[in-house]
Amino acid sequence: MTPSASAPDFVYDRPKDAPLGPSPLLVALRDEKPVTRVSVWNGKLESWLVTRWEEAREVLGSPSVSTNPNNPGFPSVREGVRQRERGFFQMWDPPVHTAMRRTLTREFMVKKMDALRPAVARITTELLDDLAKKSGTVDYVEHFALPLPSLVICELLGVPYEHHEFFQENSKPFVDLTATAQQVTEAYARLSAFLKELLVVKRTNPGDDVVTRLGEQVDAGDITEQEAADLGALLLFAGHETTANMIALSTITLLENPEQIPRLFGTPDELGNAVEELLRYISVLHGGLRRVATEDLTIGDVTIRAGEGVIVPLSVVNRDPALFTDPDELALDRSNARQHLAFGYGIHQCLGQPLARAELQIVLPEVFRRLPELKLAVPLEDIPFKASSMVYGVQELPVTW
Repeated sequence: MTPSASAPDFVYDRPKDAPLGPSPLLVALRDEKPVTRVSVWNGKLESWLVTRWEEAREVLGSPSVSTNPNNPGFPSVREGVRQRERGFFQMWDPPVHTAMRRTLTREFMVKKMDALRPAVARITTELLDDLAKKSGTVDYVEHFALPLPSLVICELLGVPYEHHEFFQENSKPFVDLTATAQQVTEAYARLSAFLKELLVVKRTNPGDDVVTRLGEQVDAGDITEQEAADLGALLLFAGHETTANMIALSTITLLENPEQIPRLFGTPDELGNAVEELLRYISVLHGGLRRVATEDLTIGDVTIRAGEGVIVPLSVVNRDPALFTDPDELALDRSNARQHLAFGYGIHQCLGQPLARAELQIVLPEVFRRLPELKLAVPLEDIPFKASSMVYGVQELPVTW
């Protein structure tokens, strides 16, 4: 089966997931046609949709696929983005990817993340102290879920928090499926310029932070100034956007499943497993993981030709009943929860996953320990979910306690 064999089954320009789970259409495809042809950009480009865990893992782990949006056939979330000079948050492909990833790997080692835990705990306590002083209905996103990872990533990178509104605002076009290619390019240019200026500052005022060390690698000739700015912008964007949404969605999920909350207060291993189950159950990468084949590969009984795009919608892949028993049920004690693909798989697996795990493990128990009467202030159906965002979440989350 090849793209020229028949018409695409449907257009996959906008995710159609339910608030906290996959759409019935994706579930049906996973069960009946796990590798199916779709079109994006309102029919202007054809691609493959992979909806079953086994095939998804095979695609993501294959050396025959690329994350470079400049490659012809790449199914970017919007037309024209692939024509940018570089896709900074795609981390490119080997050998550039290998070198750039090596530059950052030591910054996200588990030992370093463990050393950061006291700072995360301090920030969590300070924000919850402020939250507890408020009365009436409060926006949990504005006052907690968004500032927490923003403060953490600023501390890790050495970015003054006074600039948080700037980088939050310029991160939005990258995840907004309605943004134009020009808006994305302009936002990237502003973030890149900001990081270049910060690199200059760090040369005269160094600190124990990632941007300082990126500057040292520039001075040593290991990376270019542009590469350092790209890497810094990547971390600034990815370090707050996904985690902020994951904190908010996890809180909603637990409030909708209150019998599961006590499992957050078990042993460290039990808490770690609970977070893995939340990562499996909730998919914040709403547009799916996207790749393009660089050479022919066979997935299941389908041959994907070089130059054809591939989309892996995690919301349905991570609920594959072939791997997870009762996949639509939240079970914080699920024994194989860690087999989820929330952070991807293969060489492009998320570099910052130790940080995301650390934040969730610290934040979620503390929220329900400090605010045991926390509840939604509006019905679930009235919460404004981000239907047009590549990173899924909520626009705001009214809560009381």
